[in-house]
Amino acid sequence: MPASAGRYYLTSPIYYVNAAPHIGHFYTTLACDVLARFMRLDGREVRFVTGTDEHGQKIEAAAKTAGQDVQQYCDDIAEKFKSMSQTLGSTHDDFIRTTEPRHIKAVQALWQKLQEKGDIYLGSYAGWYAVRDEAFYGENELTLGPDGVKRAPSGAEVAWVEEPSYFFRLSAWQDKLMEFYTANPDFILPTSRRNEVLSFVKNGLTDLSISRTSFKWGIPVPGDSNHVMYVWLDALTNYISALGYPDQDNALFKKFWPADLHMVGKDILRFHAIYWPAFLMAADLPVPHRVYAHGWWTNEGQKMSKSLANVIEPAALVAKYGLDAVRFFLLRELPFGNDGDFSHRAMIGRMNSELANDLGNLLQRVLAMVAKNCEGKTPQPGKFTPEDETILAQSKALYSSVKAAIERQQFHEVLETIWVVIRAANGYVAAMAPWELRKTDPARMATVLYVAAEVARPIAFLLQPFMPEATAKMLDILGVPAEHRTFAAINQALVSGTSLPAPAPVFPRFVEEEVP
Repeated sequence: MPASAGRYYLTSPIYYVNAAPHIGHFYTTLACDVLARFMRLDGREVRFVTGTDEHGQKIEAAAKTAGQDVQQYCDDIAEKFKSMSQTLGSTHDDFIRTTEPRHIKAVQALWQKLQEKGDIYLGSYAGWYAVRDEAFYGENELTLGPDGVKRAPSGAEVAWVEEPSYFFRLSAWQDKLMEFYTANPDFILPTSRRNEVLSFVKNGLTDLSISRTSFKWGIPVPGDSNHVMYVWLDALTNYISALGYPDQDNALFKKFWPADLHMVGKDILRFHAIYWPAFLMAADLPVPHRVYAHGWWTNEGQKMSKSLANVIEPAALVAKYGLDAVRFFLLRELPFGNDGDFSHRAMIGRMNSELANDLGNLLQRVLAMVAKNCEGKTPQPGKFTPEDETILAQSKALYSSVKAAIERQQFHEVLETIWVVIRAANGYVAAMAPWELRKTDPARMATVLYVAAEVARPIAFLLQPFMPEATAKMLDILGVPAEHRTFAAINQALVSGTSLPAPAPVFPRFVEEEVP
């Protein structure tokens, strides 16, 4: 299913408001923000939606524990997620909350559509339920801990629940889902996650409980106020309620649905890759192009938890290292889709070796020589040598390679591809030794400095989605006008004779403060 070349709709999951945001939420939103920025720079019309999931038994219980009215509790936590997005520099277009009237209207309309088509029926449910996951599990999925407590695959404690429930006929969509997965092999990425979903569906789908009577904090079922909607039918609908559903003639809906990408954590893949497409198929709505499930972070080798007091707070991380460095590290440190471990040592190592030594050094030593030896203007190059042509060709090829990796959400590949050229450019400068040419061949020095600066230019262009503040400074000191920084201008070479501002370090080394 190729995405439209002219528009791009992507979503983060809507985050559950049972607790304040942590590095995992930051990571997911960051990945979406980088994609959104890249697509905008590439000339696409982007719609990027994030938000909060605010219904369910777990929220009701969390508010009670906090001694708050449940709506006020949701309001407070939602503000924390908005603050996290602000800290990150997120460029989302909409922040949707499931307690908003527009969302409630959409969910109830979708319910009625599914009911009219015969895909919802009233029955009773008896089974194992995990409040933490807001999910039911089969007996074969549970493990018995040494404490005698049965637990879900997530580790959440389960309890036996019996109550009346409305059901969605998920079992009726098993074959159609398998046909869809076969026809669209890139619907679920990475491939390892796809295999997990296929295995689950092949083992057989049972009808899905989609309402509860044991709590009241949820969207009422149309025509039956004794029931509130099960959280996942409610939550997943945000992706279309944010576009104006049920008004399918709404300009946003017509332009942006189906979504190009739902970015999620691996723990909620099943809901997005099985339940959501089944709901959409049943409602005669197009299915999204892709669901990408990334991995989890640990902290210095330990699973993050409140009891260990090792939950990484995003704002504190940004305050210590700077926003661009954090954005870079999180998408550089590990292959996207894998689990990873956050280490302060690794963070500082990346900052000093790759940002300061590799990229910062390339820029600083070249532009310092330009300022000193070329009257502070972009040098006039002479005839290019084979060495010049080789490194220029490497930098010119970056855009197509980076774009291909971005389309597959391979952020680490994007950055490694760029760093190959950065390292090659530093090698080129070292081999050409313009500081020596200054005495022996000033014209050749000017050419070398021009080539090095011209190689740095597309590097700065392509790093904009990852490090927007630092790359703006890079493009400033390279003399690239602000109106010529989209990818449409990526092949516009530096103009000789352009007056350049005095170079200043963009990526200083990070020195850990000593504790007295």
